[in-house]
Amino acid sequence: MYEKWAEEVTETIRGELKNLELQKEIHTTKTLCNGQCKHGPIAVLYPQGTWYKEMNKTKSKELIRQLKENDNVHLGSELYYHDGKTFKNQQSE
Repeated sequence: MYEKWAEEVTETIRGELKNLELQKEIHTTKTLCNGQCKHGPIAVLYPQGTWYKEMNKTKSKELIRQLKENDNVHLGSELYYHDGKTFKNQQSE
C-alpha cells in the first residue's frame, strides 16, 4: 500500500544526504515492512533508535537537515524511541 511513498521517501533521504554531502557520515538501508505498515512509510534512525511514522518528502528532507545540525531530531511524528533500556511507544506517553 505504501510502496510508492516509501520509494519516494528513500529517494528523498538519499538525495538530501547527497545534497548536504553527508553520504560518508550517514548510511541508509532500505527494508521491507518493519511490522508497522499501518503507520508507513517508516524511517528508523540509529543508533538513537527512533522510529518516525507517516514519512513523506517534506519530513524526509527535514530529518536529514536536522541530523546535519544535531543528533536530537524531532519531527512530531515519532512512533517509538529507545530510552537506553527498551523501546517505548511515543503515543502512550
